[in-house]
Amino acid sequence: QEGQPIYLAVKGVVFDVTSGKEFYGKGAPYNALVGKDSTRGVAKMSLDPADLTHDITGLTEEELKSLDDIFNNVYKAKYPIVGYTSRRILNEDGSPNPDFKPEDQPHFNVKDEF
Repeated sequence: QEGQPIYLAVKGVVFDVTSGKEFYGKGAPYNALVGKDSTRGVAKMSLDPADLTHDITGLTEEELKSLDDIFNNVYKAKYPIVGYTSRRILNEDGSPNPDFKPEDQPHFNVKDEF
């Protein structure tokens, strides 16, 4: 909705992409990516609804490298992290993932993330 923040997740990290609303806002070219973990779509550079998921099963090495490049050089470099998906911070049984580590981000320090 107008006036509301625009969020999207990649690799389980939720970014506030509101400052890029010309790309992610309603009617914008990448609007299909918002409101969900669109990791596969980002990796494949696809807006196909079947690719708008967190699932990276079967991606090629080239797609995985592209994902890492876009994750680090676009999303982490340009947009603030506002949270994490449950898949990122919890195990499948719902217990806390002891290996979870917040992403480093240049915009603010770790204590500001929580």
